[in-house]
This record gives sequence, C-alpha cells and structure tokens, in this order.
Amino acid sequence: MRVLIALGGNALLRRGQRPDSEIQQANIESAARAIAAVARDHEVIVTHGNGPQIGLLSLESAADGALTHPYPLDVLGAETQGMIGYLLTQALRNALPPEREVIGVVTETLVSPSDPAFTAPTKFVGPVYGHEEAERLAADHGYAIAPDGPYWRRVVASPEPQGIVEVQTIRELVAAGALVICAGGGGAPVVRDQVTGALRGVEAVVDKDLIAEVLAELLDADMLVLLTDVPYVQRGYGTAQAEDIRLTTPDELAADRFPAGSMGPKIEAACRFVELTGRPAAIGTLDDATAIIRGEAGTRIRPKPVNQQAYA
Repeated sequence: MRVLIALGGNALLRRGQRPDSEIQQANIESAARAIAAVARDHEVIVTHGNGPQIGLLSLESAADGALTHPYPLDVLGAETQGMIGYLLTQALRNALPPEREVIGVVTETLVSPSDPAFTAPTKFVGPVYGHEEAERLAADHGYAIAPDGPYWRRVVASPEPQGIVEVQTIRELVAAGALVICAGGGGAPVVRDQVTGALRGVEAVVDKDLIAEVLAELLDADMLVLLTDVPYVQRGYGTAQAEDIRLTTPDELAADRFPAGSMGPKIEAACRFVELTGRPAAIGTLDDATAIIRGEAGTRIRPKPVNQQAYA
C-alpha cells in the first residue's frame, strides 16, 4: 500500500518546547522510528510542517541588523525544507535497512497571486507567546497574531496549493523505490508569470496538510495519514463535552467547526482526499502511526456512513 504521511510541525517541535537543536533532533529521531515501522510494510512518501521553525528563522532574520531586508518567507521555507529534510533523511536512513534509499527534495508549490488568503492570514508560524508578548512582537514587526489554544502565535498568509513544480521528479523517485521527503512546510510558494512562464517566490506559507492532500492525489496514494500531537479529532474540543471521533465521513465532519489554524486544515485535507479518491484518510499521533494505518487508532475518515462506536 502507498501511504502519504504528513508530519505536523508540532509533532517535530511540541507546543511549548524550546526550539533547541538537541530537542528537535530527538523528536525527529522519534518520528523516524515511527515512519520506519510503517515503511517496512508499505510504500511511504513523507511531508512535514515547519511552522515553529520558519517562524523562528523569520524572527532571527528580522532582528539581524546586518540585513537591509529580512529574508522572505518563501526563502525561509526552502531553508526549513533543507534543514528538516536533512535531519529526517539521516534519521530514516539510520532506522531502515541500508538498501532502502531515502531522499529529500526541496519543492516549489504553485499558488495564485490573487488568492484571498494574502489579505486574511490564518497560518500559525513560530513559537507560542503570552498575549502581552505576542502583542509587543506584532507592534514591533507588523505581524498579525491569533490565539493558538491558551497561547498566541504569529499568523501569515496561506494560499491554496495549485500544483507542485517537481511532481514528475517525485513520481520517478517513488517508482524507483525511494522513500521521498518532499513539499516540507507546504513547499516554497511560487507564482508563474503568465507571459514568460518564469517562477517567482511569494510571501506566504502553504498549509502542509493541504499540500499533503495534493501530493496524495498526484502520487495515487492509497491512504493519507496526518500525524499531529493529539490522538483523535474531537467534537467540542476544549469543552467538558469533548468527544473523540473515531470513524466518520466528510459529510458528518462538515456539520462541525474546527479551528482554522490548526485542526481545520487537517479536516479539510482529509475530507478532500476521501471525496476525490474514495480512499481513506486518518488523523492521529505520531506514536500511533502503525496502529492508525491498521485502523486501530486515530480518527479515520471514510466515504460512506460508519458506526463511530467501533473500528471496522
């Protein structure tokens, strides 16, 4: 079975953790062990988030007095693809048999320059802050901020992915048996000149979950698995009436509302994949990856009504 695994940025750097190299290295090694367990039995493609990492790099760039202009988000997105991709590639090579090839591809994602997301930022990037500190950073740097659970974070534009520039190369690598890591952080967002065909980067961060859905479609995946830091999607999350959703359908999920900057894109991506392909998608924790694929953990979304009280 061909499985597209999307690692959330918070699966690699958990909420509230310091973005130190050693902490991220340990988290990535843990992620690699979970992915390797899946890859022993299935064909796997991996994409990953970069919200904590790109936000930190953006802060560092803005604070660097030697720079006339801070680095834009598309360049920083490519930088995080290289950094996280390198660490994941190395960790997966160490966790898999030596004959299994693992390769990371720095990927560009096509977006529309007229996408309304450019005027309504929703994508969380960077570390979490208390409200007062977040407001100070917003005032100092002109950032937009929004609540993320009990914390506050910077939010940036997150346009819809229209395509992947390197998709044919990725297809060929997968067909050759490689475990490919690609479209990290949603890929570096680019627009194409309608006259010359030239590509140009834009100031945005494409949602990793939405690009994962596009990848899963383009690569003909049998299943889309979105791994994050919660074991299930919950109805009434954060309330006393919170209820784990184990089996569901896109129609059932459409009746609920989920946070736009966190669980919302995962639900949207999973439902799109199920509706467009008729194949299952699932959401759950990294530690449960193999159980999620077997249908024994996480929230599974299928194209037809199911009994939510037990796994099929």
